[in-house]
Amino acid sequence: MQLFHKFVDLFLNLDKTLETYGNALGPWLYVILFIILFCETGLVVTPFLPGDSLLFAVGALAATGVLKIDLTLAMILMSIAAILGDAVNYSIGHKLGPKVFSREDSRLLNKKHLIYAHEFYEKYGGKTIILARFIPIIRTFAPFVAGIGRMSYPRFALYNITGGIGWVVLLTLVGRFFGKQPFVKDHFELIIIAIIVLSVVPAVWEFLRARREAKRAAAPLPARERVG
Repeated sequence: MQLFHKFVDLFLNLDKTLETYGNALGPWLYVILFIILFCETGLVVTPFLPGDSLLFAVGALAATGVLKIDLTLAMILMSIAAILGDAVNYSIGHKLGPKVFSREDSRLLNKKHLIYAHEFYEKYGGKTIILARFIPIIRTFAPFVAGIGRMSYPRFALYNITGGIGWVVLLTLVGRFFGKQPFVKDHFELIIIAIIVLSVVPAVWEFLRARREAKRAAAPLPARERVG
């Protein structure tokens, strides 16, 4: 539990963490950013890593000069990490296949997240790879499900590259744009929470909508319709 609290504190105070350790790391900061983005997108066991908020924080702190970093180089490396991560995730899903759905007691895979990502994929098809970039949890499981579904790799690669670059560049530049605003600098923790909430809203909305439709489908027909 103490480890969890430390992680949450680290997550919500990315600005202080990056300010404290970022410049001290020097060129190794690029490596750390690369690893975090790669792991969040490439490993189905690490969907909790702070992708959205990290990108925003890097852009914001670079804009204010707090973080001494070449933002263009950082975006290039993080885009490559995001693309490679999805590619690896797809390959793992392609090799494991439907067997992962038969494991009820898996300690590594959250089956509920997997099933939800599968339903999301069934609805939006290949576009899921792009849309999921902006939705935590789904972002990590979508390429895995695409691999299970045997999406052709050239088609997957197109969506992967487009989504990966778009996600990294957009959120980093948004952070750069808003980073100099006094409110953002003074209430960075609230901004991070807002990013998390806004990222999760589409997934929650889709979940509630699907649940409503499931209830309607399961509801018994009115007496007149049954008789007719």
